Amino acid sequence: MVWVVASATLAVLAWLLPDFRIESPSGDSPTQIAVTAAVGAGAFGVLSALVWPLLVRALLLVPALVLGALVFFLNGSLLLVALRFTPDGRGSVAPATAVVIAAVMSAASSATSTALAVRDDAAYGRRLARLAGRRRQRAGDPPLPAGPGTVFLQLDGVGHDVLRDALTGAPPAMPTVARWLGSTHRLVPWTTDWSSQTGASQLAILHGSNHDVPAFRWFEKDTGQVMVCNRPSSAAELERRAVARTGSAGLLACHGASRGNLFSGGAEQSALVMSVAARADTFSRPRTGYFAYFSDPAHAVRTAASFCTEVVREIAESTAARMRRDRPRIKRGGLYPLLRAFATVVERDVAVAAVVGDMLAGRTAVYADLVAYDEVAHHSGPHSRDARKVLARLDRSVRLIADAARYAPRPYRIVLLSDHGQSGGETFEGAYGLSLRELVRVGCGLDDGAPDGARRRSGAEARAAARSALRRPERGRRAEEAECEGPPSEPIVLASGNLGLVAFPDIAGRATLEELERRCPDLLPSLTGHPGIGFVLVRSAERGPVVLGPGGSHELAGGRITGDDPLAPFGPGAAAAVLRADAFPHTADLMINSACDRRTGTVHAFEEQAGSHGGLGGPQSHPFLLHPAELPVPEASMTGAESLHALFTAWLAPAVAAEADRAAVPAPSAATGARTPAARA
Repeated sequence: MVWVVASATLAVLAWLLPDFRIESPSGDSPTQIAVTAAVGAGAFGVLSALVWPLLVRALLLVPALVLGALVFFLNGSLLLVALRFTPDGRGSVAPATAVVIAAVMSAASSATSTALAVRDDAAYGRRLARLAGRRRQRAGDPPLPAGPGTVFLQLDGVGHDVLRDALTGAPPAMPTVARWLGSTHRLVPWTTDWSSQTGASQLAILHGSNHDVPAFRWFEKDTGQVMVCNRPSSAAELERRAVARTGSAGLLACHGASRGNLFSGGAEQSALVMSVAARADTFSRPRTGYFAYFSDPAHAVRTAASFCTEVVREIAESTAARMRRDRPRIKRGGLYPLLRAFATVVERDVAVAAVVGDMLAGRTAVYADLVAYDEVAHHSGPHSRDARKVLARLDRSVRLIADAARYAPRPYRIVLLSDHGQSGGETFEGAYGLSLRELVRVGCGLDDGAPDGARRRSGAEARAAARSALRRPERGRRAEEAECEGPPSEPIVLASGNLGLVAFPDIAGRATLEELERRCPDLLPSLTGHPGIGFVLVRSAERGPVVLGPGGSHELAGGRITGDDPLAPFGPGAAAAVLRADAFPHTADLMINSACDRRTGTVHAFEEQAGSHGGLGGPQSHPFLLHPAELPVPEASMTGAESLHALFTAWLAPAVAAEADRAAVPAPSAATGARTPAARA
């Protein structure tokens, strides 16, 4: 049936397109045209099935996104070759037209095979396996444990309140997940650390520790480097430190897979993972997910169409936001529409396909990060209609994964969670007319004519992932590093959402309150007296860690409060979170948290973001966990991402034990030709 549809598609295109023919110049009978079309379509199908996988493997060194574009031209080349097999050379087409015809035929064949497989469980399962480029268990392998595997889907940046509203609205924005709530799954909130961002949360969830991760980006005096959580080299170093601290490879070390994350979790299978991308000898490994997905030309056609649609959608939505005069509103031009489309379409499609493949392979634990909501909410706001539409599309991805579980060789439990929420609000610069860097420089008695490092390009998460997919190496002169190239006596100011960090590189170790008051007597009064600043953490030589605010101070070591407690607007757990971060070796000389409106939960991002996270204040500190009802959770509220690692480890313990027993099964005899999982590895 696929061959018949492809043949008909080829004949119709030959009738529609003037520079494409499949008949002789003098004309042919309908029967001859049908035969020619069938031969051309059959040859194209055979070449696609046999040659295409070889081409993809040969192109492993090509940047992944380049391959996505190259797919169309290679597919057109295969069509040109296929037409050589038509009787008496009747097939003739211009090369540019061949690209279009090949794309249409691939899409038509894909749609036909999908429609025919809907009621055939075995065929649908095989199609899902091809979608992900994975195989089922081989004959002779030790049987998979009977216990369930677990899929952790991280909906990046979705706060507990945002998800609850999306599930309980009329109609719900996420109907699939809404059906789970109260029946098969339970929804609970948890509280992040002070650094409410993906790097800190995901490192703790996957590796059990986020010690010494004070922010999304920070300056380390001992090395003179700026660490950025989504930079491959930084991610690899943070993962190395966490493994050394805990002595454990990670949550996914036993027959696990990590997809689209910053860190590997010790998984034996990693794709689109930042910490793995830094390894020079295995650079292609984090990009294998792209190649597994694009090995079917039909996927490239579908994803390219969705990509273009998303670019148009972003342009239309940003234009509508300007016409409505929405506030807060940030710049969304330049490359951002392309970066948004990459995060919400390409990364989503590839990650979902990889997860489906992992389930069909029977992996014990899979952890995948879907970043679409976080990327859009940064620019449109966490409660915007744009972000709500993204939740609906994420629901369809969850439904696809849940449907695929029916064809897996073992049952699966699906756990949804987020790494942090997002807090809306006008940017600091938009609200007060100057950036944090300018405020710090004025407080230090420096002119503010230097370029302002706080005015960063938006789309940081998607930009880093796109650079990795394009195989762009890390450059030594990044925006963050450029700030470190001034005179050593000048402060380095970095931003992580509504958390600002100030470091004085010429002061060895952590600068003290007393030293800063002698050096820059106006700096701390300028910061604490500003209406956009909530509090400042500084280390005192006499009193230990001190939190300064507009109307008082809080000595964390002894709990002494003078005047108004600057941490009061940030909740009862704020003091413990700040005290923990103060003990980190690389905590900045000054840690500055923006003000928070206790009524609305809005904050002021020190970056160009309409929705932000990274510090304390508002919904950003309250992500969610939606877990199967049969899995136990503590009665007390969970605080800190490390608590989730302990919980998930307990959930996986029976499956890990069963997997260890399976690995101990003796290998089949050599005569069977089968190999154990260890031998295959």
